[in-house]
Amino acid sequence: MPLSGPKRNIASMIIDMHVHTLFSDGRMTVPEIIEYGPRAGLDGLCITDHGTMAARHELQEGLQKNGLYVFVGMEYATADGDFLIFGPFQDLKPGMNALTLLDVVRKRGGAAIVAHPFREARPASEYIVEHGHCGVIEGLNGRNAENENLRVESWRDKYPFVETAGSDAHTPRELGSVATRFSIPVRSTADLIFAVNSGFCRPEIPSSHVFNTHQKLLAAPITGAGF
Repeated sequence: MPLSGPKRNIASMIIDMHVHTLFSDGRMTVPEIIEYGPRAGLDGLCITDHGTMAARHELQEGLQKNGLYVFVGMEYATADGDFLIFGPFQDLKPGMNALTLLDVVRKRGGAAIVAHPFREARPASEYIVEHGHCGVIEGLNGRNAENENLRVESWRDKYPFVETAGSDAHTPRELGSVATRFSIPVRSTADLIFAVNSGFCRPEIPSSHVFNTHQKLLAAPITGAGF
């Protein structure tokens, strides 16, 4: 049965879509992430370890006892870029190419996000977005260099896509440095997948965050279907 907790009528939610734990290269345990999430001003967060959804063994997804919503996805690496994927993917093996991965995501009713598309070390191939193979990108990443985030602007006038943001946190201090605002409640993985695929989200930079170095990147608003 789902964990019970305080009922909240949330018109919009702030969710950090990109967080790592000790199950990959992060420095936080799952309980630590759950503890620190509300302190970072988050309504929810997504654990997206590299190549694994093992965090599912340490929590029940959805509402936690402290009021934080937690969902488990995966960061999947391909030669054409990395993808944050959400859905029933715990059985995925490494080594798929990007188009095969995205086909699996579609067939299983999941969501895929092009992670840090302009990161120098792990860029995404432009054709993935140009030809509509993936319609959601991580427009802001908390671990990117400023210029790596700014380069997303070169795509905004050329291609239609939905944008999310995630801290890519590996430590508690980084949680919520950038996040995603959803204009509809997200209380389950199914809600998350629907909201992302439907565009009810946009990047958000909490002005009060102690690690905030990205505020000027959102001088102009980015609109999605729900805004």
